[in-house]
Amino acid sequence: MIDPLTPDMVFKCLSDETRARMTLLITLKGELCVCELTTALEQSQPKISRHLSQLRSCAILEDRRQGQWVYYRLHPHLPDWVHEMLQVVLNANRRWLSSDAERLERMHDRPDRAAICG
Repeated sequence: MIDPLTPDMVFKCLSDETRARMTLLITLKGELCVCELTTALEQSQPKISRHLSQLRSCAILEDRRQGQWVYYRLHPHLPDWVHEMLQVVLNANRRWLSSDAERLERMHDRPDRAAICG
């Protein structure tokens, strides 16, 4: 069981641009692996992994392993207000996220991406 998230905790976790962008991309797509985030955000794998670790420790994200890949999604126990806030921010800022989303969309379909993720 995770402690209840308070607004100050959530905003502190999302105060970094990379963490905000990856959280909004995951909100948009539902679930993404590290390789998708490195491509979309044009950041190194260690940097993305460090930010993902911070978002996991804040209980914003949850990971799941499938074979050799680790996928990240919003934590299933996030309060409704956090889901609603993320959706409002995403809807109001699609232009801010558009380059990241375009890079993500240009990636090949999941079977071809497996070679990149491995």
